[in-house]
Amino acid sequence: MDDTLNRLAKDLAAAMAEAVASDPRVDACRARAREAGYDLRVTLDAEIGFAARSGQPPRRAATPARRPSHATRHVAMTDNDRRFLKSLRIATDAATEEV
Repeated sequence: MDDTLNRLAKDLAAAMAEAVASDPRVDACRARAREAGYDLRVTLDAEIGFAARSGQPPRRAATPARRPSHATRHVAMTDNDRRFLKSLRIATDAATEEV
């Protein structure tokens, strides 16, 4: 896969992980699991496919302007949170190694 498709796939994966991680319903489920004495771990698996549109050659995508993210606020994370993010292939400050 070329660099453009790799970047698009990584951007999509990051957006999906951020959407799941920031969803209040996920936080509520995690809180209920902790109250019941369990740690909650979610693993998502997505198959992403790219195909050139018929009649149009693939073109290089311009780098999109980055929007400010609501996920930039500081949040205290537990070890379980870091493991969860790592399972989604999201690097944290404490775990910047490649998965």
